[in-house]
Amino acid sequence: MLIFSDYGQPGLGELGYGIATLMYLVFAAALATQWRGRLRGAVLVAAVAITAGWTLSAALVAAGVRAALPFYLALETLHAAAWLYFLIVLLRPLILAQQHRHVALAIARPATGALAAALLLVDLLPAVADWLPESLLRDLRIFGHLAMAVGGLVLIEQLFRNTRPEQRWGTKFLYLGVGALFAYDFFLYADTLLFRRMDPAMWAARGFVDAMAVPLIGIAAMRNPEWSPGLFVSHRMALHTASVLGAGIYLLVMAGVAYYIRLYGGNWGTALQLVFLTGAVILLLMMMFSGQLRAYAKVFLSKHFFHYKYDYREEWLKFIATLSRPEPGLPLRVQSVRAMAELVDSGGGVLWSVNEHGSYSFAAAWNSPEPPVRTLAGGESLVRFLAARHWVVELGEYLSEPELYEGLELPAWLCGLSRAWLIVPLMRGDTLQGCLLLLAPPGERRINWEDRDLLKTAGRQAAAYLALLDTTEALTNAREFEAFNRLSAFVVHDLKNVAAQLGLVVKNAERHRQNPAFIDDALKTVENATGRMQRLLAQLASRTRATGQARSFDVGEALAEAVQICSGQAPRPQLAGSGEALVISADHDKFVAIVCHLLRNAQEATAADGHIGLSVSAEPGTAVIAVSDSGCGMDETFVRESLFKPFRTTKGNAGMGVGVYEAREFAHALGGELNVVSQPGFGTTFTLRLPLAGEGAPGRAGHRETAKCAN
Repeated sequence: MLIFSDYGQPGLGELGYGIATLMYLVFAAALATQWRGRLRGAVLVAAVAITAGWTLSAALVAAGVRAALPFYLALETLHAAAWLYFLIVLLRPLILAQQHRHVALAIARPATGALAAALLLVDLLPAVADWLPESLLRDLRIFGHLAMAVGGLVLIEQLFRNTRPEQRWGTKFLYLGVGALFAYDFFLYADTLLFRRMDPAMWAARGFVDAMAVPLIGIAAMRNPEWSPGLFVSHRMALHTASVLGAGIYLLVMAGVAYYIRLYGGNWGTALQLVFLTGAVILLLMMMFSGQLRAYAKVFLSKHFFHYKYDYREEWLKFIATLSRPEPGLPLRVQSVRAMAELVDSGGGVLWSVNEHGSYSFAAAWNSPEPPVRTLAGGESLVRFLAARHWVVELGEYLSEPELYEGLELPAWLCGLSRAWLIVPLMRGDTLQGCLLLLAPPGERRINWEDRDLLKTAGRQAAAYLALLDTTEALTNAREFEAFNRLSAFVVHDLKNVAAQLGLVVKNAERHRQNPAFIDDALKTVENATGRMQRLLAQLASRTRATGQARSFDVGEALAEAVQICSGQAPRPQLAGSGEALVISADHDKFVAIVCHLLRNAQEATAADGHIGLSVSAEPGTAVIAVSDSGCGMDETFVRESLFKPFRTTKGNAGMGVGVYEAREFAHALGGELNVVSQPGFGTTFTLRLPLAGEGAPGRAGHRETAKCAN
């Protein structure tokens, strides 16, 4: 029973189905030799083998061998059923993993078997019951194959839907290959149902469509070892096969376009056809002889058809360990060069890193002499090429095939280096952080796309590492300047206090110069100021914020000294003692300076007729010093956000903004604390709590331990 009026286009059907037969036979043999007894592998081998038998019978039918027609009809049904069953086998575990019954899956296998049996019966009926109308048998056959095609497309859709996105990499080519088989069958039999006859050209082209599905299904088989473990094709074989297949597809497309021109071109059809085919052949030859195109083809095939060269987990862990593990005597930048070089067994390397001027300066070398050129300008060809392309440049390849690196002009000194091998860009985002010149390894080694990708990826990590290192060094320098500037601010603050003491002596000298007691006090003040000035000079020489010698002293006496120093300015502080001797261990002069600063702040914030009080009291193990005033006060926001931060002041240019900060640091250093209570319009009270001598050690130890834990 034929459902088409001819056996197809002369020669075209035999060629298409013949090519498909050869490809399916080779594919089936490769799968069978690698099969390890798994169900999926067995079903796949069976489906491919049955398809090979069907395409062989179709080739014989196209060649006019009528005896092959029954085999063709039966094998067509079996090959469609085999692919449906393979899809069901793949879909079943995905559905069962969702822990619920799927009605469609439950009936898919019996439905496929029943449909295949019905179609086989229809194919055999003419031999046993020729009294049935041929039109009925033909319609049953068309509807049966349409149902199989639709079922295959539905199963593929279900497979795609139930496969997790991260796993579709291994199965997407199967969906494309088998989907093409069922989609073309649906198109063919839908056209047959519409026009009541099978189009010979469409039937003949079916062989080429089935042949094109083989590489797609093969890729999926290679990516799923549980189907056929170990399936492998050599790089050279895959490249040559892909080249021939691509050229064949290209010529078929061009021939089809030329046929269209000839058919509809009128009187000019033959001439246009010849011109078009000639141009197509010239274009194909240009593409085949292009070194750049061949390089792209090699990379594409290697990336998508073969197992990876590296164990990336091992390589990445080794790279990070080399990059981050400090070694005595090996600077960090040299260590980064070594980490990059060891990825590809390089013998050494040279690093250029970006500087603040936008050029790239020599930064480090490992197992290599320093380069003859220490600075690469930001505008030269190599820098611009690396920043734009992000490519790894192989010096040997550049010298032999410069067209692969279009727009790159390497400097003569670089090409003249005897062991220069690779130039690796170190990219941080889209910014070129630096570049690395790797020297050739001791033995011969060729690199491929995988080496280049590994170097580029590791180069990004190294670039981030180097950028962090540059930032850390810049931050260290900034902190050194900040420390020096802060020391200068403290020195200026202390000089201001010394100047205030001496100014007070000068101010009172006119009235009390004849008073011997005043002379004695003035000499003591000058002596104190001289001592403080000497300590300031020592601090400047050592560039540290040093503290004086700690000793035990009575808090009440030190507070009286501070009151006397600040008595020259109104309102005069009023001292209220606790009536008992409270002894602390600290730098006496520093303590007096701290109290004087709190008193002067109170005087500056209080009107001349206001009140400033200074009191000392005792709590268990603690001396409590309070400085209170009736001045303008401070709001809660300023106290919370600015009061205890250095260089924050409400006095404008008259203040340094370090006094209160220094007072709190002094208290914390002794294991004490400084608190403040203030309200605008109602004054301020500073409370300084310091441990008594003999009881402060635990507090200080606890304070240091807390600080250590915090760090």
